[in-house]
Amino acid sequence: MSARAAPTDGGSMADNVTSLFRTGAHSPSMAALARESGESGPLDFCIPCNPYFPTPAMFEELTHRLREIITFYPSSADTITGELCNLLQLPPQCVAMGNGSTELITWIDHLLVRESLAIPVPTFGRWTDQPLETGKRVDMFPLQESNGFALDPAQYIQFIRSRGSRVAVICNPNNPDGGFLPRQTILAFCDALADLDLVIIDESFLEFADAEAEPSIVEDAVMRPNVIVLRSLGKNFGLHGIRFGYLVANPSLAGKIRSMLPKWNLNSFAETVVFMLRDHGAEYLESLHQVRRDRLDMARQLSQLPGLTVYPSQGNFLFVRLPVGAEGTVVRDQLLTEHRILVRECGNKIGSSSRFLRLVVRPQVDVRRLVSGLESVLYGSRRGAAVPEPNNNYSSGTAAVDRLVSSTNGSGMQGLAAAAQGQGQQQQQQPQLAPVAQWPQQQQQQQPQLAPVAQGRQQQGLLTAVGAMGQGQGQGQGFGQQGQQPQQQPMTAMAQAQQQAGLSPVGAGQPQQQQQPGLSPVAANGQPQQEPWLTPVGQPQPQQQQPGLTPVAQPGPQPMPQPTRWPAAAASRGTPWPEAPANNRVG
Repeated sequence: MSARAAPTDGGSMADNVTSLFRTGAHSPSMAALARESGESGPLDFCIPCNPYFPTPAMFEELTHRLREIITFYPSSADTITGELCNLLQLPPQCVAMGNGSTELITWIDHLLVRESLAIPVPTFGRWTDQPLETGKRVDMFPLQESNGFALDPAQYIQFIRSRGSRVAVICNPNNPDGGFLPRQTILAFCDALADLDLVIIDESFLEFADAEAEPSIVEDAVMRPNVIVLRSLGKNFGLHGIRFGYLVANPSLAGKIRSMLPKWNLNSFAETVVFMLRDHGAEYLESLHQVRRDRLDMARQLSQLPGLTVYPSQGNFLFVRLPVGAEGTVVRDQLLTEHRILVRECGNKIGSSSRFLRLVVRPQVDVRRLVSGLESVLYGSRRGAAVPEPNNNYSSGTAAVDRLVSSTNGSGMQGLAAAAQGQGQQQQQQPQLAPVAQWPQQQQQQQPQLAPVAQGRQQQGLLTAVGAMGQGQGQGQGFGQQGQQPQQQPMTAMAQAQQQAGLSPVGAGQPQQQQQPGLSPVAANGQPQQEPWLTPVGQPQPQQQQPGLTPVAQPGPQPMPQPTRWPAAAASRGTPWPEAPANNRVG
């Protein structure tokens, strides 16, 4: 029974459903939504998983074997891990499989994080929440909205040194914004922090990236003393309900985690799927290609909505900023109750605000339904201007989150960053860290850019583009250098019309501002800390944001790279996975 068909009962049901979003830091499960609504689950743009895998044939096989799967004990974790290692051609002594990546994050925190952990925000909530729950200090490095939420590794390094953090984390791509760093940049970051207790690279969404052919550092992590790479399986294989993920590290680190895991921490569904994968490598590879194609198409469709900003992403999701006057919780609830569409509103993510949504990449037919729902909720009968809410002030309901967001520009405010820029002009230049000048420069990325950005991403105001990140360029330049200007993005139809009429596009011909050299992150803040674990700082120097809408230009087709150790694209349907040399499965 819909909310529109029966206002009284439907309204009560809608209240019950939307109340589920106010009971925790994460979105409610699909099962909880179905129980409260009395209907099948909504169209899911919230949970980031692969919509094209497993194949229908694989689901039929799982259905046929259901009784066997749920009746008997699974094999030991060593046996399942050994099969995965044969598939990925990794040494079993360097791998630990967990009941989802969250189990591995939990054990990493308990065993290897002693006192403090640094993490850019916004990000996956367990990287901030888990260490806080065990009394660790979490040093949060805010990604600036004015910089397109791009992570500057050199400034992050300086922040880690100034705070004295003992563990550093990077999610690549980052969740929820989809920001990406090239492989050589990640390796340089790890090597520059070789003296820390631990450096963690979370590659949970890296399979969906197409910026590089070989973006993972898994093979490099096994040779480094303090590096752990975290990988997801549920997201890649479209099976969040089967909790499985793995980490890769040197044998000592991996062994510490593996020794604490229960013998049967992986269930029979996980075992069945892992042993099925060898015969379905080609289908899996094609599913990744299709997600990447859908990401481009979805970004183009969303960018046509007036006032909606879409950020470039290398994940299987898009981070969007709602038009001025739109409140994320209202948009989320109306999409769910009126259109049965579930989206992830990001107001409870530290470093974000309720003006942002994370939207999972889905097939085109589903995206058309999403766009239609957003048009109805945002504009009603007046397409072109969002319906304003009476109160536009951001409030997450959590005082600590509000303090951090109000102290940074997570909600689009530029006051702190502007103040930091003024202080930086009065300070003497701080000495750069010795390793910084030797690191390879982050690749200039031919960005699909839907928000004004700096630091190697060209600001174009109304002229922005969305698509795959990172066309390769020369390596060997330092992070701290500005590097070459990015290539001019393709002009939109609007820009061409302006050019023919003799008008200059917004943002055209404006030089990029130079970053204040050596600005201390803590000094840039200039404010006392509110909590010992909150470290709001004004890191990058923002450019002046151009007013107006941000439709996107359509990027050209991108080559589809091959994931590390996965089957070739030309493999026929059902081609088995590549054989691996025999490995010791014990331990």
